[in-house]
Amino acid sequence: MIPNVLAIAGSDPSGGAGIQADLKSIQACGGYGMAALTALTAQSTQGVSGVHVPPVGFLRQQLDALASDIRIDAVKIGMLPSSAVIDEVVSWIDALPAKPPIVLDPVMVASSGDRLIDPDAVIALERLIARADVVTPNLPELAALLGEPVASSWPFAREQAARLAQRHGVLVLAKGGHLPGQETPDALIGVDGAVAQFLGARISTTSTHGTGCSLSSALAAIYARHGDWAVAARLARTWLRGAIAAASELEVGAPGGHGPLHHAYALWAGQAFPGAGAELTTWWDDVEPIRSAIDDLWFVRQLADGTLAREDFDNYLAQDALYLHCYARALERAAELAPTEPEREFWASGAQACLESELALHEARVGAVVGADDEPEPSEETISYLSHLAASAGTGDYGILTAAILPCYWVYQDVGEKLARVNHPGHPYADWLTMYGSPEFAASTRQAIAWVQRAARTATNDQLGRMREAFEQSCRYELAFFAQRTAVAVA
Repeated sequence: MIPNVLAIAGSDPSGGAGIQADLKSIQACGGYGMAALTALTAQSTQGVSGVHVPPVGFLRQQLDALASDIRIDAVKIGMLPSSAVIDEVVSWIDALPAKPPIVLDPVMVASSGDRLIDPDAVIALERLIARADVVTPNLPELAALLGEPVASSWPFAREQAARLAQRHGVLVLAKGGHLPGQETPDALIGVDGAVAQFLGARISTTSTHGTGCSLSSALAAIYARHGDWAVAARLARTWLRGAIAAASELEVGAPGGHGPLHHAYALWAGQAFPGAGAELTTWWDDVEPIRSAIDDLWFVRQLADGTLAREDFDNYLAQDALYLHCYARALERAAELAPTEPEREFWASGAQACLESELALHEARVGAVVGADDEPEPSEETISYLSHLAASAGTGDYGILTAAILPCYWVYQDVGEKLARVNHPGHPYADWLTMYGSPEFAASTRQAIAWVQRAARTATNDQLGRMREAFEQSCRYELAFFAQRTAVAVA
């Protein structure tokens, strides 16, 4: 079912925010967008120069016309410029035979700093919040709704969101974009605390016009498809970050302003709309029990504190050397199957890195050359993992193979990043920790994730299911590989 999503908000003739951004976001996220206008603005990327509010009776005519004819699967509410407009929307909601899911973006101030609602409307918003399912204020809006100072730290922002959630019995999507620093955390918070938290590095851009409008509309559209607010928040946030990152492809507005997002970035690239099954962040979250089990393994804990016996480490590296030799062949096959030249170059360079840099380190430590007469016997864990990769390569499907390959990047990068925090020049395994905790390996991992994500979003349902199965199986083999203890020692 394609959900029908209604946006109740003001207009932005520049197309970056308001109703225009709402409709673009809803369509990009798989919904059919509808609109009821609460205000007309004169604005551009440089700021707002005028606001015209039509009679509230005409707003009610728009809303009644839609409700009498069209099934409404979700509602996003944005700019409501006065208390009279807010009261009319509340009255309309209360008159509906069944309340649809409602996302309220309490728009008060534009990105340019221009105020968009009357002071008395802030008080009236209290009545509307009680009708919403999720409220998505930025930090200044959150503070205004509580009558408190604007949060200057993420813990305080979460506390404020929790107070708002408890006051009205709603979910609050706390957004950390206004905080200083290079991290922009978000969290979905309910009356009992955080439902989900999302971390991510700040995207360096001035194209932030309409981010709040776009996120809330995406959240409504995706929830209407999946029925889970935590999943919808994660997918909407992932989509939004992509739209922000791709904004540089547009040429809208003069220098010095706030440019719009690229709402159609995924659609124009031939990618499907955000869906739980196709988003790698969902895959990663779903294998969290496996990742936690890896972190708790004796091998990882002893590697971290430097107490790991040399024999155990050498046995592990001997198996890893055998693994990497065959893993390189899987990477070479991925390069052969890749649909674009940049992807071919990436996987081919990864294969070369396995055969050169990583194997060189293993051979220096273990003192054995793969293919030599004293080569160790592969363990059962190594054989199983390599058989899985070979079977994935044998499908001839680029998406399935790269999904099977990815955990060797992603899991190692995750473990390596944690181990890098305890690394020091005197650590007995400093060279190994440095390799997998390096910025270069992290960059390669991000690129590998991006290529597999692209493949997942363009896959058929059958391909997608097989890709995810291959990914999860590789994660299970990563756990078994780290856990092995009785591998045959190097002669």
